[in-house]
Amino acid sequence: MISPPAPPKVATSNNTNNRSLSDVLFEKGLISQEKKDQVRINAAREGKAEEQIIRERAVVDSKSLAIAKAELFHVPFVSLSETPVSPEAIALFSQSIATTYKLIPLVYNRDDNEITIAMANPLDLEAIEFLERKIQVKVIPKMADEKEIMEAIEEHYGGTLVAEVSQALEEELSIPKTKAIDIRQLGEVIREAPVAKVVKTILEFAVTSRASDIHIEPQEEKTRVRYRIDGIMHERLLLPRTIHGALSSRIKILSGMRIDEKRLPQDGRFSITVNEEEVDLRVSSVPSTYGEKIVMRLLRASGGVPDLPELGLRSLSLKHFEEAITKPNGIIIVCGPTGSGKTTTLYSALTRINTARVNIMTIEDPVEYEIAGVTQVQVNREAGLTFASALRSFLRQDPDIMMVGEIRDSETTELAIQASLTGHLVFSTLHTNQASGTIPRLLDLGAETFLLASALSLVVGQRIARRICPNCQQKFSPDEKVLEEINQTLGSLMPKDKEKINFTRGTGCDKCNNTGYYGRIGVYEVLPISEKIAKLILEQAPAGRIEKEAIEEGMVTMLQDGYLRVLEGITTIEEVVRVVRD
Repeated sequence: MISPPAPPKVATSNNTNNRSLSDVLFEKGLISQEKKDQVRINAAREGKAEEQIIRERAVVDSKSLAIAKAELFHVPFVSLSETPVSPEAIALFSQSIATTYKLIPLVYNRDDNEITIAMANPLDLEAIEFLERKIQVKVIPKMADEKEIMEAIEEHYGGTLVAEVSQALEEELSIPKTKAIDIRQLGEVIREAPVAKVVKTILEFAVTSRASDIHIEPQEEKTRVRYRIDGIMHERLLLPRTIHGALSSRIKILSGMRIDEKRLPQDGRFSITVNEEEVDLRVSSVPSTYGEKIVMRLLRASGGVPDLPELGLRSLSLKHFEEAITKPNGIIIVCGPTGSGKTTTLYSALTRINTARVNIMTIEDPVEYEIAGVTQVQVNREAGLTFASALRSFLRQDPDIMMVGEIRDSETTELAIQASLTGHLVFSTLHTNQASGTIPRLLDLGAETFLLASALSLVVGQRIARRICPNCQQKFSPDEKVLEEINQTLGSLMPKDKEKINFTRGTGCDKCNNTGYYGRIGVYEVLPISEKIAKLILEQAPAGRIEKEAIEEGMVTMLQDGYLRVLEGITTIEEVVRVVRD
C-alpha cells in the first residue's frame, strides 16, 4: 500500500492578468476600496501573501475567499451545501486521506474512469498525482470552502446516509452480473440483495431528517435521490444507474406494485417503523426517459394531528375560525397552492369538533391520515367514485359534517352549496392564491350568487413558512429598508413596544442540516363572510374589492401575519416573501 506523503504545500499559480486576491474580492463587491488598500499595504509591510492577511484579519468569510480564489486561478468552484455526494465516490478514498488532503469525493464516472473531487487546494499537483496513483483513476479537482469540506468529511464518513449506502453499494456492485436469473425467482433475489439495505438506509434517513417526500429519479448517467424537508427539496445522493432497476423493483415489491409493468404509472403503499415511529409511505411510479421515477410520500402515523394554535392560527383569526367550525351549517373553504398545508388544517378542524354526537364523513384523494370515529372514503375514479358522486351518496347517510377533499367542478360546487343550505357543515379546499380570490373562483365554477352568499361561512388562505432553528438562532439588526417595508405593511399592527421586536436568523447546525430552519409554521388570512362581504358576493365584486372590505373589517392578510412572525423571531423575512409573494 502506498503511504500518504506529507500534507500538501500551498500551491501557487502565475497570474497573467496581474490580478490579486484583493482585486477579485473588490470586483465581486465583497470588500470596499478601503479594505482592498489595507490588505495590500499590510501584505507588503509584513511580507505575507494577501490570502494570509485576509484569513488572519477575517476580512471575508472562508467561503467567499474560496470563491475568489477559484476565479483568480480559473478553477471551478463547488458549494458542498448544495451538491450531492455519490456513495460510489466516497468508497474510493479512506477518511484519513480525505482529512489529510482536505478533500471530499463527489462523483465517480465508471465509464471514463474519472472521479470529481472538491479540494481546499485543487492546485496542488503533487497531491493530485498521489491520489491518481493510489486509486488508478483520473482526478478532476474543484475548489471548495475548507470549512465545508471538513464538515462534509465528518458527515459522509461518520456512518450517515452516504457512508451506509456506500458500504451496501460495494457489496452490490461486486456481485457478478453474468449469472442469469429466473424471472420467477426475481422477487426473492431482490429481497435478499444488498440493494435492500440501500432502500432501508434511504427510508431511515428520510424519517430521521423529517422529510415529507423521497424522490428517486433516473438520469442519463446517475440516479439521484432527493428529499423534501420543510417544503424544500434537498439533493442527498447520487447512485450508479446500474442499480436503478433493482432499487425501483425493491420499492415496488414493498408497496405491492407489479415489477414487470414498467410502461404505466402505478400506485402503492407500505409501512415501516423507525426508532419506534410508525410511518406510512404512499408510493407512486411513473415511466420516464431513463427509467421509472419513484416518489414516496411519508405519512407519520404517530404524533397525531396538530391543534389549531399549533398550526399557527391565533388571536382574531383563530376566534373567527373556531366560531365557524362550531356552527351547525355553512361552507368553510381553505385555499392555497399545492403543499400549503390545506388538508392538515382541515384535519385539525375535524379533530377539534369530532365527538360521539356528530356523524362526520370525508371524501379524499387520497386519505392521508386516519381519524378515529370519522368515516373516510377514498376517491376511485375507475369505479366511478368521484368527489361529486360520493358527496351525493353522503347526503343519504345522515351526516352532520362533511369534508370534500377539493372543489374542482361545477357539480361538486352545486352539491356542496345544497348540502350547506340543507343544514350540513361542509369543509373543502380550493386552489386560489388569496382568500378573496375564492369567491370569484366559486362563481366561475357555476355557483349562484344568492346561494353562495347564504351558504359560505368562512374562507381561509394559507401558506407554510419554515421556522428558524432554535438550536442555532441568533439575533441581528436588519437594514433600515427592511424595517420600513415591515412598518408600511403592518401599519397599526406594528408593535409599539420595541422590546417585543425580535429579529433572529439561523446560522446552520447539525440539527437543521445547516439550513438554519427546523420545522414549519402556518401563515394565515381568515375572511369571515359578513353582511357587507355577502352583499359584495351578490354584486359579483372583484377579488380586490372583497379583500379591501375584509381588511377594513379587521382581516390580517397573509403578508401581515408573516411579518408579525418575523418580528416575533419565529421565521425570517426572506421566508415570508418566498411563500407569500411568489
